[in-house]
Amino acid sequence: MTNLRTKDIIALGFMTFALFVGAGNIIFPPIVAQQAGENVWLAAIGFLITAVGLPVLTIMALSKTEGSIAILSSPLGKVASLILTIVCYLSVGPLFATPRTATVSYEIGFSSYFGNGGTSLFIYSVIYFAFVTLVSLYPNKLLDSVGHILAPLKIIALAILGIAAFIIPTGSISPAVKNYVSSPVSEGFVSGYLTMDTLGALVFGIVIIHAIHSRGVTDKKLVTKYAVIASLISGVLLSLVYISLFKLGLGSHDAAPNAENGAVILHAYVQHAFGDLGSLFLTVLISLACMVTAIGLTCACAEYFSELTKIPYKILVVILVLFSLVISNLGLTKLIAFSVPVLSAIYPPAIVVIILSFFWKKFNNPSVVIAPVTAVAFLFGIIEGIKVTSFNDSLPLFIQNLPLNEQNLAWFIPSIIVLIICVVIDKVKK
Repeated sequence: MTNLRTKDIIALGFMTFALFVGAGNIIFPPIVAQQAGENVWLAAIGFLITAVGLPVLTIMALSKTEGSIAILSSPLGKVASLILTIVCYLSVGPLFATPRTATVSYEIGFSSYFGNGGTSLFIYSVIYFAFVTLVSLYPNKLLDSVGHILAPLKIIALAILGIAAFIIPTGSISPAVKNYVSSPVSEGFVSGYLTMDTLGALVFGIVIIHAIHSRGVTDKKLVTKYAVIASLISGVLLSLVYISLFKLGLGSHDAAPNAENGAVILHAYVQHAFGDLGSLFLTVLISLACMVTAIGLTCACAEYFSELTKIPYKILVVILVLFSLVISNLGLTKLIAFSVPVLSAIYPPAIVVIILSFFWKKFNNPSVVIAPVTAVAFLFGIIEGIKVTSFNDSLPLFIQNLPLNEQNLAWFIPSIIVLIICVVIDKVKK
């Protein structure tokens, strides 16, 4: 029976962490911190639940299903399970997350050198995705290329930024604004959606399992054990990164007052802390962070759709990369605006499926419990998605009066009520 060496277990944890830390992880905490002001650590609690806790739980859940979302969501029925799986893969793949890695890395790292013109972004994205393609074509070497080389470089760069955030503060703490005044925890919870890490974890599960298999480990208990260890290592590292980025954004109002997004805050802070060399440092950091995530997403999507459609893996890598290349040239603002309502709709049912997967053995018939609760969560998720669009005014008035509606968590209480009813039915029917 093959066991992983300690060096490979650490590399696996680093690889898992590196897969998670992409564009969203770096740009969202600073803007949350600036807007939350004196309530920043309350907002951080909510943020860490969805941006660290849920992804770690997701990897743990997937470790028992060989990394398959299809098996994890099987109680929903074949059609619903297939739809959820495809939507998750497309969302964190060629539609949103993968293109965003290229756009964010360009806008933060390279736009100050080459401007915001469409031509320079296109040239950059072609070079960027050429490198992503090169590494993604050989998924069995991910533990070597990412775990042993790219991930440590990424961690060193993030460590420098994180330590600087505590040693070189920028200014005074600003008052809380928007919903961070009245409900900082729930606002932080919903802001954590934007990192897309829980959906990313659903997709990365198969990449992590394959990386373990690539070292000759086939025993299911060992695979689960190593995946859980990797998820915990990545969870600790993610928490450290987020805490340092919250600290960075907390006093950023003087350097970047009323910033539109976290990219502006990061750029201003690095200039303040490191001077002109700071821009070069930030460019390397963001490019590394985003590229590793793009590689992981491309590998995972190609693996899944190759299995689903029987199209060869390498052909799908090229197709997915080309699609991401086209989408990335729409620009960051459009990408974020389009992704927010979709993520608001997808997250509630995804959270339900992940959490309830740990209780399958407690139910006589998991489908009787999980399918109705997920359906309710999805229904309210759609409402949450509509609320952040221009169609918000067309929603019925009673929706505005739902419990936790102002906190964007209106799906939570109905899901709990339906869960209790379904558990009782499941126990009675046996």
